[in-house]
Amino acid sequence: MSRYIINSIMPLLVLLAAASLACIVGYFIFQGIDGQLPLSKIITKSTQLFLVLSIFPAVAYLKFNKSDLGFAARAIFLKQVLQGFGLGFITLMPIFITLYILGIDTVDQSEPWTAGFIVKKIMLSLLLALLIAAFEESVFRGVLLAGLKKNLPVIAAILISSIYYAALHFLDSKTEIPFQQAQLLSGFTLLGEALANVLNPENASAFLSLLVVGAFLAVIRTQAKESLGLCIGCHAGWVWQIKMNGTLFNPNLNSEYLYLVSSYNYVVGPLVTGWLSTAIIGYYVYKKYSKSSFVQH
Repeated sequence: MSRYIINSIMPLLVLLAAASLACIVGYFIFQGIDGQLPLSKIITKSTQLFLVLSIFPAVAYLKFNKSDLGFAARAIFLKQVLQGFGLGFITLMPIFITLYILGIDTVDQSEPWTAGFIVKKIMLSLLLALLIAAFEESVFRGVLLAGLKKNLPVIAAILISSIYYAALHFLDSKTEIPFQQAQLLSGFTLLGEALANVLNPENASAFLSLLVVGAFLAVIRTQAKESLGLCIGCHAGWVWQIKMNGTLFNPNLNSEYLYLVSSYNYVVGPLVTGWLSTAIIGYYVYKKYSKSSFVQH
């Protein structure tokens, strides 16, 4: 039991170490640029950078190779990314269609709807989506899930990695510290607020939804040894659609169905939670039924 607890909290210790280092480094960056960017944003981006860099010592310590992390050969990997993007499209598009039909999303009439504007938004959103997906999947469905799965049951590894994935989205502080008042330890004040924000009850709906999102991706990752490309593609497909939806539509805050989404981004929420949970359960039921049918024959 103690081994399970240690393996479960180890990622938290890595996260806290990365965030603490980011608090120190962030302060000097903040001073170097004369406070041109908010200290909280500098710390957030620095934490993400240090998490990415932590992959290398983690891989060396765990003695993982690319295959262990889920990376297939280049040609197969690129094909997986495309297939995953398609999966992301078909799994999330029904959500956006539902949001529009229910009147939760309304067309943004303020944007200049020109071909050039739309193409620019599509390409920029796609690039950003790929970057976000590559970072988060390499960390959460790559190193973290593989490391947990090495010492824990698969279900536990999926759940724990998904909890960390969801938590990272709320590890943020809205407080802005003026340049003149910033001190070396100011970042740790922001870090404390960010950790408290993870436990904020107001984020419960979005947290649960993102946990299920993480579980969906983790299921994909655990069903095939070298499937990280599918996870990256699927994740990128989701992020791209969310960003394009934010460009094309505005949330109708007076909708009677607004409870189906959370204020986090007006996409994730009970509707996404229910939809992806059904998909996960349906997959395992289908897998069990198919296996039973095969055995009977």
